[in-house]
Amino acid sequence: MTRVAAIDCGTNSIRLLVADADPATGELTELDRRMTIVRLGQGVDRTGRLAPEALERTFAACREYAGVVKELGAERLRFVATSASRDAENREDFVRGVVEILGVEPEVISGDQEAEFSFTGATRELAGRDDLAKPFLVVDIGGGSTEFVVGEEHVRAARSVDVGCVRMTERHLVVDGAVTDPPDPGRIAAIRADVEAALDLAAQAVPLAEARTLVGLAGSVTTVAAIALGLPEYDSAAIHHARIPLERVREITDELIASTHAERAAIPVMHPGRVDVIAAGALVLLAVMERTGAREVVVSEHDILDGIAWSIA
Repeated sequence: MTRVAAIDCGTNSIRLLVADADPATGELTELDRRMTIVRLGQGVDRTGRLAPEALERTFAACREYAGVVKELGAERLRFVATSASRDAENREDFVRGVVEILGVEPEVISGDQEAEFSFTGATRELAGRDDLAKPFLVVDIGGGSTEFVVGEEHVRAARSVDVGCVRMTERHLVVDGAVTDPPDPGRIAAIRADVEAALDLAAQAVPLAEARTLVGLAGSVTTVAAIALGLPEYDSAAIHHARIPLERVREITDELIASTHAERAAIPVMHPGRVDVIAAGALVLLAVMERTGAREVVVSEHDILDGIAWSIA
């Protein structure tokens, strides 16, 4: 048994998992899992740089996480950074700050590596189920990028594309520094066009049409699932492995697009950091389901964090 700590720093959020991993049994016993919206990718699509205020928000979360890792006595720590860090010219400022706080250098991984970790984390528990046909298509909708991975027990093909809830919101829904509320149809069409182009790109490397079970990861997917389930508050146990039909995803997406900021913020399961970006995230999920012909999405709360944990166990 090895106590490990995994940190995943993405475009919109930074997350921590501390767990006891037993490679002999394949069990991962969760001790602490938490998420903080830091919006590290604020403005990166436009400026190519990490904003000072975004870096400070991220470093504040790192200081909190350092305390948790120390308190729980993790033997090994791995810090993985994804889309925003790959794109930024000043990523060395980010690296230096993380090393000072946590004592480890963040690994700015490739999209393919990100996909591998996501697939492992999401499917390890699903592989033995008879009610889910293979191959799996794991779709991890992040803030800056979306990963597509097809495989059975192991990855067969993967591709990362630059569409995510934050990137699409900033590119198409922000006017004069604020999110349009609600957006006009032309802006929604522009997001759909970007996502369809990204799906064309993903399909060049990943056989999307061969997938038999769609597994959805990350905050946009889990938030849509929580809304679909009518939860009075966010409940990870209820969301994990929920199966949400295509028609329900379409209804929720339409509602989110047509709603105001106040209406989205009033949804009981809505994290404040997702209010402005959830409509774009839901649009990505809907486009994926329509393109692949998936009649439902199996939602997983286990994702890249779990994959990172297993990689160091």
